[in-house]
Amino acid sequence: MRGVLIDIDGVLTVSWRPLPGAVDALAWLRRTGHPLKLVTNTTSRSRRWIADTLADAGFDVGIDDVVTAPVATAAYVAEHFAGARCLVLNSGDIGEDLAGLDVVTDGTPDVVLVGGAGPEFSYDALNTAFRHVQRGARLVAMQRNLFWRTDSGLQLDTGAFLAGLERAAKVEADVVGKPAASFFASALRLIDVAAEDAMMVGDDIESDVLAAQRAGLTGVLVKTGKYLPETHARADGTPDHVIDSFADLPDLLRGG
Repeated sequence: MRGVLIDIDGVLTVSWRPLPGAVDALAWLRRTGHPLKLVTNTTSRSRRWIADTLADAGFDVGIDDVVTAPVATAAYVAEHFAGARCLVLNSGDIGEDLAGLDVVTDGTPDVVLVGGAGPEFSYDALNTAFRHVQRGARLVAMQRNLFWRTDSGLQLDTGAFLAGLERAAKVEADVVGKPAASFFASALRLIDVAAEDAMMVGDDIESDVLAAQRAGLTGVLVKTGKYLPETHARADGTPDHVIDSFADLPDLLRGG
């Protein structure tokens, strides 16, 4: 393997605190010359904030190493819906990553952008999104994760609400972040590595690992973050590799 794509939340950190051995493992990848990108569905923080926070925690990371679903979503909307009025349903400040989009808070949007779940996902907000999508607005989701892990345990995420919107409005959202094959492909282009020469390391067996395998990458599942044995057992596929944590990745790559 040459290139390595790495999820952040649940793989390198939990609640933005490094998991044991993660800093050293990433440093090893740097020393051994593996091209890499950190690919995340995180929608509550900007790409700059993520990079700065990881650097402060000891990771050898800069802003250009981070690929986020919001940045990919902004590029997707600009390409496919140029000039569209966008209503954003999201928890967190990602304004700088949506630069260039016409984000509106009232009126009639052309696109409803669904980001990460949180207190902003109230009945009124979801019902407003539903009405606009019923009327014909395009539904675009930055990701469709069902949950993620924090210091307080597992928390509901976008996918739990997105499924209801899709079913109620009888539409299927355009999903831009993981598990979309285009998201992995765009990250690989940035490191100039072919899918067959790259691996994806994640804690979400469906969105991270199996989705990457369907896109031609080698999938590595870590037993940290949101990993659950029952989810692993029920998954529609088998990871290429399963390791206890990201700290074990150097041994895997060395053939240990």
